Order: sequence, then C-alpha cells, then structure tokens
Amino acid sequence: MAVLVAGGAGYIGSHTCIELINSGYDVIIVDNFYNSKPEVINRLEKITGKSVKTYELDICDCDLLEEVFKDNDIDSIIHFAAYKAVGESVEKPIEYYNNNLKTSLNLFTLAKKYKVNSFIFSSSATVYGNPKSLPIKEDFPLSTTNPYGTTKLMIESMLMDIGKLEDSFKIVILRYFNPVGAHKSGLIGEQPQGIPNNLMPYLLKVAAGQLSELHVFGDDYPTIDGTGVRDYIHVVDLARGHVKALDNIDELEKISIFNLGTGRGYSVLELKDEVEKASGKKIPYVVDERRPGDIAECYADASKANKVLGWKAERGITEMVEDSWKWQKENPRGYEVEMNEIKK
Repeated sequence: MAVLVAGGAGYIGSHTCIELINSGYDVIIVDNFYNSKPEVINRLEKITGKSVKTYELDICDCDLLEEVFKDNDIDSIIHFAAYKAVGESVEKPIEYYNNNLKTSLNLFTLAKKYKVNSFIFSSSATVYGNPKSLPIKEDFPLSTTNPYGTTKLMIESMLMDIGKLEDSFKIVILRYFNPVGAHKSGLIGEQPQGIPNNLMPYLLKVAAGQLSELHVFGDDYPTIDGTGVRDYIHVVDLARGHVKALDNIDELEKISIFNLGTGRGYSVLELKDEVEKASGKKIPYVVDERRPGDIAECYADASKANKVLGWKAERGITEMVEDSWKWQKENPRGYEVEMNEIKK
C-alpha cells in the first residue's frame, strides 16, 4: 500500500516525502513541476537511499491522473498540489480558483472511485482571515482576505461535505502557518520561480546579492515594530506533522483539523535581523505600502496537535534561518544543475 503525494516535488511536499520514506511508508509522487524541479527527485533519492516512483503529469487532467490509481495500490493521499502565493492570487484569481479547485476535485473523485479512504489536506492559516484574538485556535471563525485563502477554505468545505457522506473516509486538514528552513543536508529547500513572493527566500536572495534590497510591505501595523508578524515553522517540523497525522489517522475522528505552528510570532524586521546574523550580510530594505490581503499578526495555538497527535514543533527561529541560509549558500541557483555535474 502506498501514499500518493500530490505535489510531492514541491517545497513542503519534498520534505514530507523524506519523512514518510524514513518512517517506512511507500511513496508515489505526482507533480507537473510547475513550481518545482525534476532534480528534486534525484536529491530525495540521494537523501533517503531509495528510489521514488514519480509521475510527471498535471493533476488537473483527471484521465491522466486516473492511470496512477489504476497502476498502483494506493492507501492514502496527501494533497499539496496548489498555487500558493497570497499576493499573486490577488492578481490572478481565476488561475488560482481553476487550479486549486480542479486538482482537489479530481483527487476527491478518484479517491472515492478507487476506495482510498485516508486523505490529508494541506490547508493554511489564511482561512482564519483577520483573527480577533491570538493565538489562533482551530475553532476560531473562518474567513479569508485573498483568493488563495478562499480556495483553501472552499476545499475545506468540500471535504466537510464529502466526509459527512462517506462513512469510511478519514480526513485530516492541516492548517499551516509559515514554513521556512530546509533539510539539514542542504540538498533540498525552497526555490520559488522568478522573484520570490515569500519573505524568507526573498531575504536569502538579498543576503546572497541576487536582489538589491528587501521590500517591507507596511511598517504601520499595530505590532512590535510596525511590520507584519507571522508564526514561522521549520519545514521539517511541518513535514513530520504529516507523518504523525498519517500514523494516527485510523484512531482520529472522521474529520480532524489541526494547526501546525510554533505559537510564537516574529516580525519582518526580526526575521531580517536573524538572516543578517546567519549570513553575516547586511540586508538593506525599503518600506512600501501595505500589500492587499495581508494582516497584522498571525500565530498558532498548536496544543491540539500536541495532545492528539503527539506532535510539537522542535526547531527554533535560529535553526530555521541557519538551515535556510545553508540551502541558499550551497545552491545559489537552486536546483539548476551544471552540465558537467550531470555527466559525472
């Protein structure tokens, strides 16, 4: 029996595949490499010492996706396949709704058809909108401030409806806060296309001299220094949260929701300072207007995951930043491989 990891070559998906393999699970990756690179698979295999069955296809194509279900004995699905940038979603809402909803519907349809009864969904803290209080708990009211968050909330609603009807279907919704960091090996990490939308990879590129300065979107929020505060979680801790969810899924309720975060927020400027310490580089920055869809503060109450799953984030901000910088320093062009490296 195998775990189908949709979007398994992506940043969070790839780290989760390592943790799944190391925990004894058989993994099948489906990815169209829209926001990832085929080289990721080679590096996963190097880290784990095992070959990883991979299908290069677009999950929006249900007929192609069905071939994967026909060819394999799939026991569970972890769904990472989505466009994921808040700012970009405001500029391209149609693309976000089309991709994120279609991939989900295809996976739900085939899960039902092929009786795959364990489903873990990669959701987001954006479904909490602009919370009235902090830290954020799973039972807080839900709303969104951008199309990306709306797609996540819509997919959660679909899963709620499906779960009510399908007696044998077990669903876990994991609401992430802000993943950063990289694998200790330095072999895999985050490589966004073009200019990064997320803060950490942007900071790393400024520190590496690939971008001239950091753009801070607003310094007039009611926070410690006026810049936005977020709960940053090491991507390996996040990946292990998925393994814990899968390990425990048979004992969970039909539909379970967990926050995965550290419970501690850091501002944009605090994170900038940490990157300066790790890299030894000064990071110049300019303050721009607030970005549409952003909120002042967001950090988790993750006590439910600790109590029910036995999961807790173990890595602090210093380790997150040091691992991120190692990835950047050792892979200045990300997953791009020189021709002479390929020939070796």
